Amino acid sequence: MNWGYKILFVYGIFVAGIMFMVFKSSNQKMDLVTTDYYAKELKYQERIDATGKANALSEDIKYEIKDNQVVLHFPKDFAGKKISGNAQLYCPADETKDIVKDFTTDDQVFTIALTKGNKGQHELHISWIVDGVNYYFEKKIFI
Repeated sequence: MNWGYKILFVYGIFVAGIMFMVFKSSNQKMDLVTTDYYAKELKYQERIDATGKANALSEDIKYEIKDNQVVLHFPKDFAGKKISGNAQLYCPADETKDIVKDFTTDDQVFTIALTKGNKGQHELHISWIVDGVNYYFEKKIFI
């Protein structure tokens, strides 16, 4: 085998490698974070204000994971008050693992049931309203 065939052989391996990479990348699943990104971006200042109000509370929302559930405990600032809002477990890796629940509670506790196999890193997004005031809390958790 002379040097001409060796160059052709190396070039053939290079082209085959590039074709393999193109094939694998075209089969990769790519989920968008949200379909209405720009509409949510315009309302982002409201989220910043609600986060500031949540940070001003006496304590953060506490959460615990037990019995295939995420249990949320709201601060004592809301004792005896009606809490209504929305809780989302957002999985950055797989859109099918996202869980969104609307809730209303009077006892400062809310539970989110987890689906089987819903393991990994998630982001817990909670927005709630008490006495007409909006609050927002966000935390990365590992289930």
